Amino acid sequence: MLNYIWIGFFLVAFVVALIKLVFFQDTTVFPSMMEATFASARTAAELSLGLTGVMTMWLGLMKIGERGGMVAVIARLFGPFFSRLFPDVPKDHPANGAIIMNFSANILGLDNAATPLGLKAMKELQEINPVKDTASNAQIMFLVLNASGLTIIPIAIIADRVTMGSANPTSIFIPILIAHSCATLAGLIYVSVRQKINLFDPVLLAYLLGMIGILGLGVWYATGLSQESLQVQSNLLAGILIIGIIVTFIAMGMSKKIPVMETFIEGAKEGFETAIKIIPFLVGIMVAIAMFRASGTLDYMTEGVRWILTAIGVNTDFVDALPVAFMKPMSGGGARGMMADIAKQFGVDSFVGNMSAIFRGAAETTFYIMALYFGSVNIRKTRYAVQGALIADLFGIIAGIFAGYLFFH
Repeated sequence: MLNYIWIGFFLVAFVVALIKLVFFQDTTVFPSMMEATFASARTAAELSLGLTGVMTMWLGLMKIGERGGMVAVIARLFGPFFSRLFPDVPKDHPANGAIIMNFSANILGLDNAATPLGLKAMKELQEINPVKDTASNAQIMFLVLNASGLTIIPIAIIADRVTMGSANPTSIFIPILIAHSCATLAGLIYVSVRQKINLFDPVLLAYLLGMIGILGLGVWYATGLSQESLQVQSNLLAGILIIGIIVTFIAMGMSKKIPVMETFIEGAKEGFETAIKIIPFLVGIMVAIAMFRASGTLDYMTEGVRWILTAIGVNTDFVDALPVAFMKPMSGGGARGMMADIAKQFGVDSFVGNMSAIFRGAAETTFYIMALYFGSVNIRKTRYAVQGALIADLFGIIAGIFAGYLFFH
């Protein structure tokens, strides 16, 4: 599926550019696409190499955590929940710890930790994958839940709104959380149905309700803070968690009398190898997306949606923010740039400005995640992983529209 989408980006971009050249005499479109192609290839390589240091550090720490027993402790704590979502993964397998750590980092918005832990989880899941070039059920569930992008506090978006001069940069916090939650729920239900997982299992329900309760308490607490306090406390919490994990892993490794430094280096080597391996996959997907964007296809998609909604009598005030929703599954940087352009044109605290921030938070960089994670283990047949991730994005965007109208319109 990902292969067909990748080819589709190139073909659609070429056809649209050809139409613009032939019918509208736009002589800049092909040079723009060429420039975007080379720039995106360079960016993809820089992203991959930029991951090297972070990957090296976190996979080294994970190796200490595995041998020191900390990962096993975490896996036992959440094992009953994840064993039902990932029934094909043995209870004592290292993949369980990496999966749990990855989801925890994602929910807390710790991107620098989440990506290396996610790649570690994919590598562990690949070891028990019976068909090495085809995504297993566990890998699909893991990827779709990752692509739903559930995060408690969207720190990066709030920080950008502060930079753009928003009078209330945290006002999009609850709408984005609503959108994220709907996306995660939609992805979870879709994959569970495909894999015949019983979501009404009492243990699953108990964990899900408990997580929803904790999220609710977090929202209740956060809504009572000023924007400055929210950002300060979020950054403080992130710092405490990161440093706490590092110190705890090392301390447990020392208590088990394992050679901590040698163990770290052993795991760190895996991080370096993985970071290098993903370069071709990222270059391929990012070049295709850059051509798609430079061709002007997104503008036609936006106007097409506006025309359809107008024809059936639906309010179209949110449509000017849709380019962010279209771009986010393809490029986080592109979505950020479009959000900045919309804030400059309409105002950061306008309805369209708020909607652009919600759309940026409602979806995840699906194609980047797919290329990154599947590419790291040479998965070529993704089965229904892309469909599941895009369904999660779609429900997140739809929920974001409803939340935006509820809070800002």
